[in-house]
Amino acid sequence: MAEANAMLSLDALTFQTARSALEQGAQAIQAGETVLDLGGVQSADSSGVAMLLAWQRRAQAAGQSLSFINVPENVRTLAALYGVDSLLPQG
Repeated sequence: MAEANAMLSLDALTFQTARSALEQGAQAIQAGETVLDLGGVQSADSSGVAMLLAWQRRAQAAGQSLSFINVPENVRTLAALYGVDSLLPQG
């Protein structure tokens, strides 16, 4: 099993941070990471849910499976509200 990704240094998954977050996640996936640790995320909005889904799509396109650990409660709540929580596996 892969280690949690230390390359991500995100404190927010919001509209304002989406571009840099997408790039960080894409680089991690390209490097072969399969578990992303969101423990440092202090704030998130619906863009954060979209970001996790975008990372999932990138991983699937690369033939990888991706899971998340330490997902903030508000991100889990939003994902459930939008009906996409089953698309975001948590390790």
